[in-house]
Amino acid sequence: MGFRFATVISIFALAYAFLLFHLYSLQILSNQNYTAKAESQYAASGFLKANRGGIYFTDKDGGKLPAVLNKNFPIIYAVPKGIEDPPEAASLLAPVLHVPLKDLEKKLSKKDDLYELLIKKADLETVAKVKDFKLKGIYIDQESARFYPFGTLMSQVLGFVGPTDSSGEETGHYGLESFYNSTLAGENDNALVKSLVATKQGQDLNLTIDANIQIEAQKILSRLVTSKNAKSGSVIVQDPKTGKILAFENYPGFDPNNYGTYDLGLFSNPSVQGIYEPGSVFKIITMAAGIDSGKITPDTTFVDTGVLKVSGREIKNWDLKAHGKITMTNVIEQSVNTGAAFAERETGHIIFKKYLQTFGLEEKTGIDLPGELNGDLKRLKTGAPEVAFATASFGQGVAITEIELLNAFSSIANGGHLMTPYLNSDLKPKEIRRTVSATTAQKVAQMMVSAVDKAEIGKINGYRLAGKTGTAQVPDFKKGGYTDKVINTYLGFGPVSDAKFVILIRLNEPEGAPLAGTTVVPAFRSLAQFILNYYNLPPDRIRQVQN
Repeated sequence: MGFRFATVISIFALAYAFLLFHLYSLQILSNQNYTAKAESQYAASGFLKANRGGIYFTDKDGGKLPAVLNKNFPIIYAVPKGIEDPPEAASLLAPVLHVPLKDLEKKLSKKDDLYELLIKKADLETVAKVKDFKLKGIYIDQESARFYPFGTLMSQVLGFVGPTDSSGEETGHYGLESFYNSTLAGENDNALVKSLVATKQGQDLNLTIDANIQIEAQKILSRLVTSKNAKSGSVIVQDPKTGKILAFENYPGFDPNNYGTYDLGLFSNPSVQGIYEPGSVFKIITMAAGIDSGKITPDTTFVDTGVLKVSGREIKNWDLKAHGKITMTNVIEQSVNTGAAFAERETGHIIFKKYLQTFGLEEKTGIDLPGELNGDLKRLKTGAPEVAFATASFGQGVAITEIELLNAFSSIANGGHLMTPYLNSDLKPKEIRRTVSATTAQKVAQMMVSAVDKAEIGKINGYRLAGKTGTAQVPDFKKGGYTDKVINTYLGFGPVSDAKFVILIRLNEPEGAPLAGTTVVPAFRSLAQFILNYYNLPPDRIRQVQN
């Protein structure tokens, strides 16, 4: 009996000792491995990472549509400390992950390293192959990352999220992702596992951009650029009364979901971060300055001989014709260079430049996008030769941004009130200053209506639309002077009786250097027709019935 009892006691003692050893092994010997895995998974999951706010389009009825959101993507990461044979693991993974073998082997050979990210946004095929390897220390998890559901749509305006050069932490780059980064990103808790106190979550950004107008604008612009074999193009639509930007597209764009595959030059926004000589659209500003200052009227006449000699140089018309006795309205209708130079001379150089500054053409508009430039009017300094002012009257020798030009035209559509353009719908309309009187704005708008009616290309039956073309030669920055390449621009708004939109369309270097009337004007008409239908705007041109 005593022997049996002693045997039972011995068995229980051995079992207890085994349990104690196993517990010791788990808690002490294997502690570092389990901790490494746990901390790595914790880091990979982004548990303490603030959720970045989404970006949303807003339609005419206040409906929201996501332009940018967060989505879970597979990630593949390593715990080098738990990898048994780094060279072997690297040789298996390198061709699947499409990374250099030596670089991967170096990563996996860090003995005390607890976390190495191998690939983000892994596709399902890659995930399946890595799973089949069944390698110790290699893990697959999910991580929330930025997703742009419309791909290239408005890419330069939106920007993208990516790592910084210094810390590797992700932040907004370019566009709205950069400008509103602190608002969208929130605040992260950088402590790992030490605290479960999260972070201040990022706020959503609601835009003034209407997805319906934006998508249509992109379609029209992409067709225009490709059909004319042009270098690039852009389109902006603004509400003149508030300054809200309703659509904003540049072509070509890039896909923010795969920004790493694109050239760096595509990321900046040329409409805000670049200046150009606008050409004859500038004649509208010239006329507005002359009329508002009382120096000319729409009916002021000028005898055009086809050539105007200024400072020993000859200024000629684009069509090389002499138009005879014409009014200032005729100058706009037929885009007469000599007539614009006459209007500027009648206005006076000092007054002319002052109006250009009042229209905001030498200052930033204040749009909520990064890297905005201001226009360059330095050729119009005091004492400059008269020819500098003469050519400036029709948009040569001065350089401005597209957003400055659009905003200046919007002030005419808005009765002389210059507004700050903006994309964040939480902002309030803000008037910068008055550019011209309401009477002047009406007179200039009517001159533009007459130009549209006479040309007919941009005309839409039942509506009074105002517009002006511009075909500017591209400067030769190496040799001086101008090349045979052109930039086509069109600015138009409507309905003139109560303007709801202003459209700028620009086409850079179309093949064959065609006139704006054959390129950007039809594009304007298509987009204007869409907006009129979309807003269900009533006709503002009543036909007279003859008895």
